Amino acid sequence: MSIQKQFKTIVFTVLTAALLFWGCESSIDSGTEGTGTMLVKLHDAPVDYDEVNISIARVEVNNTESEGEGWTTISEPNETYNILDLVNGEFEILADAELEVGTYKQIRLILNNDENTVVIDGESHDLYVPSGVQTGVKLNIDAEIREGIVYTLLLDFDANRSVVKKGATNQYNLQPVIRATNEAVTGNISGTIAQAEARAAVFAISDSDTLSTTFADTASGEFMLVGLPEGSYDVSIEAREEGYESDLKSDVQVTLGETYDLGEIELNSSDE
Repeated sequence: MSIQKQFKTIVFTVLTAALLFWGCESSIDSGTEGTGTMLVKLHDAPVDYDEVNISIARVEVNNTESEGEGWTTISEPNETYNILDLVNGEFEILADAELEVGTYKQIRLILNNDENTVVIDGESHDLYVPSGVQTGVKLNIDAEIREGIVYTLLLDFDANRSVVKKGATNQYNLQPVIRATNEAVTGNISGTIAQAEARAAVFAISDSDTLSTTFADTASGEFMLVGLPEGSYDVSIEAREEGYESDLKSDVQVTLGETYDLGEIELNSSDE
């Protein structure tokens, strides 16, 4: 699926974004029999770049609150992902691991420091990883693993806020901002923009906070806003091409585990 990238500045609520860093590892011993599964899925809030390539060496989780203790590796993908491909329900599986039952307090992504890039207008730029981030991007999750149950963790990488230009230079820093949610307590909103050529951006808004963003597919017009807590949303549609008016769908109800389909949405011409 090919989706062109853009973005206006939006207010994006980040549910979990504290960046703390450790270098120690240890095995997990919850003292409880039985195992469950943690599935970690990566997706993205888009931005107007050609590519944002993030290289992830390994994924670790922690079942303690003690700094530097309790970390164990659950996967070692050692791969580079263009996160701008991960929209409209597209994901990358970062980990699929059996864990002892218990509550896991944190997850962290260990990056390959010299393999992260951003491509803008066809030109590739290195993404400089500040020294603190080099030892891991840590998120608080409180994931309860139960015997025989799959716990699916969604990691929403906010590319717009994570790639930071250094002044007037062509240098860019990577300062990851990630929203983590339990897929079991979320739902989705989908639909189709009739005028796919409008290159619409779609926002799910709760009160004054934008909780999810995507771009409608430029060929089919289809879109999906994923990982939304249950509740009522306004869905704002804004064309990235001139000649189309914006649209707003109010009081869209999201139910846990379900996808609300808005159907086909016609954008009015701004020339009318």
